[in-house]
Amino acid sequence: MPLVAIVGRPNVGKSTLFNRLTQARQAIVADEPGVTRDRVYGTVEWNGRTFSLVDTGGFVPRSAERFEKAIREQVHIAIEEADVVVMVADVMSGVTDLDDEMARTLRRSGQPVLVVGNKADNIERRYMAASLYRLGLGEVFPVSGTNGMGTGDFLDALVEQLPASSSTTQPQGLDGIALLGRPNAGKSLLANALLGRERSIVTSVGGTTRDAIDSPITWRGHHLTLIDTAGLRKRARVADNIEFYSVLRTRRAMERCEVVVIVLDATRGLQAQDIRILKDAEAANKGLLIAVNKWDLIEKVTNTARDYEANLRAGLKTLDYVPVQFISALTRQRVHRVLEYSVRILAARAERVPTAKLNTVVQQAIRRNHPPSYRNRHVQIKYATQVSTRPPVFAFFCNHPYGITTAYRRFLERRLREAFGFEGVPISVVFKAKSKQDLAEQPDA
Repeated sequence: MPLVAIVGRPNVGKSTLFNRLTQARQAIVADEPGVTRDRVYGTVEWNGRTFSLVDTGGFVPRSAERFEKAIREQVHIAIEEADVVVMVADVMSGVTDLDDEMARTLRRSGQPVLVVGNKADNIERRYMAASLYRLGLGEVFPVSGTNGMGTGDFLDALVEQLPASSSTTQPQGLDGIALLGRPNAGKSLLANALLGRERSIVTSVGGTTRDAIDSPITWRGHHLTLIDTAGLRKRARVADNIEFYSVLRTRRAMERCEVVVIVLDATRGLQAQDIRILKDAEAANKGLLIAVNKWDLIEKVTNTARDYEANLRAGLKTLDYVPVQFISALTRQRVHRVLEYSVRILAARAERVPTAKLNTVVQQAIRRNHPPSYRNRHVQIKYATQVSTRPPVFAFFCNHPYGITTAYRRFLERRLREAFGFEGVPISVVFKAKSKQDLAEQPDA
């Protein structure tokens, strides 16, 4: 997806506007400058276009204060990476010295820029936005991040500036496989082992890889793009511009790949950040594979791999469908299985189950475990069909869709996986009313 960056001096309402456009309260908002320090990412859909939005902290030039200096560096990187930049100013205070400095920075960047006059909550304040034309950045859009006034016209102009497609999208026809994980897990060494050449710099220092590196690879007739990424860390540890840049590019790599390979350090095991990466990839409906690297450093006894995997799955919980492979990128032990399983997952994402076969499995599952009653009424699942692939989505038609509990939804997902595989593939199960009468009985009809 294209990337849009929101920039501006402190306390002009950047985070309020971000929350308005993403329709979520992801960014903390307060009536004081400097609240936003960590970068916040969101997704916006408008007029059939979807783009990523990043909120940045307040830009203060030439400040030696630690956080303001770090934020200033990150703003510069966001500007360089963005396809379109949105500069936010305050119509109440007009153009300040900080706004002028920000405008000069944007003019030097050469990036497409849209100027937003925020806090234009009424007609009188909308007229005050005219003072922002002196910034010399073109059209000014008076909006209110608080009540949404003027955001429609602004978004219309914004999507016209977006590129037809992201410049970092892999070549058409090549399925992307992204290697993600914490720093120093061995992602670059694994990429080199799979490619058979030194494509990425490898050192013992975590964070050596600072960019997402794409490499085309052909394996058993399958044309793929291998994406080596920088290590992800918790946001609280993204303390300098290099790591901010790495996180930004890694998230974009996740957006454009089909399969995410989580590379774990076998000597450190599964940690909370690994689970977070898996959850983010699952939410994005990406194929999932866990590669436990540095297996050559583990002392082996009877059933070492089996016991290690059991402990791993105890921490995965609902991600029990994700396959686990034990490898060593250094010795190249079983590294081919990363590509083998990735190709399997790609095929499973594209699989379409015949409706007749699907309903046979569903009816067997219902006979084994009937849905719980809903408001003292019997819930009947009448039939099911697969409505899409990449990722697979299954629609179940029943008389009381709201009566299907989370536990029963997971039960049906497990039955589908038992019958049709889908190893490493997130599947979506939705429940719909069979008739207008069923729909009329739902709570929000």
